[in-house]
Amino acid sequence: MDHGTSPRPGTARATAEQDRPGRGRGVLEGAFALLDALHRCGDEAGVTELALACGVPKGSAHRLLDQLVAVGAVERRGSRYRVGPQLYRLGQAWEPHPGLRLAARLPVQRLRAATGASVVLAVLSEDRAIVVSSAPGELEPLVPVRNGTAFRLDTAAGHALRGPLRGGPVLDREDVMDGVCCAAFPVRGRDGRTVAALAAMVPAGRRLDALAEAVADAGAALGRALARAYRTAPSRRPRSPPDPLAALLTGPVPLSGTRVERAGGGAAQ
Repeated sequence: MDHGTSPRPGTARATAEQDRPGRGRGVLEGAFALLDALHRCGDEAGVTELALACGVPKGSAHRLLDQLVAVGAVERRGSRYRVGPQLYRLGQAWEPHPGLRLAARLPVQRLRAATGASVVLAVLSEDRAIVVSSAPGELEPLVPVRNGTAFRLDTAAGHALRGPLRGGPVLDREDVMDGVCCAAFPVRGRDGRTVAALAAMVPAGRRLDALAEAVADAGAALGRALARAYRTAPSRRPRSPPDPLAALLTGPVPLSGTRVERAGGGAAQ
């Protein structure tokens, strides 16, 4: 027997277990690391690139990607991978605040059309801000805006999210990035709490006072849209079952209808 070529006891097992996606970080953690790496790498990426980006062994990355392809979370084009339609569909179900994304569509697009700015609507998620609605503007591709992008809170939008603010918009005069200015405004729910921040970014040299006024108007319009959506939303409170005795005395039990809850008050200014 050639002892020089025999593996040391436990070495082969340790190598196999290290390459097994269920060991160490776990299958789910490894799968989400790959999905996050796909998002960071851009449109498409190969197995080697993804494995290096998220610290998963290449063999494990290949097996996990095959499983993600099977359920539609990832698409494969030749030897390249990209986010799949099933993951997109599931992501659309996430609603950071009731009615926020739907209510934001028109104000975001109108703000972009009126100012030419790159516009984002962001919500607070732990110690980051996440873009939930966006419209690319003049700063593309220098500052690309995409739904799902996360950024730090030491920005105009981050300050607007963390509030409370006594006055108007938060202004960024190239404080975060050279050549880029920003105006952000808090979007408030019907109870006055800040639920999101609307921000518009433009190249340096633009008049920020006019931009700030446009952002404030759009943010207030979004707040009013949220208030309207709440007033017209069906009540989610559970209905009591019909009383059988009352049904016998008064006639047939009426079919359940949609109850409309009328909320008082509007969006906080």
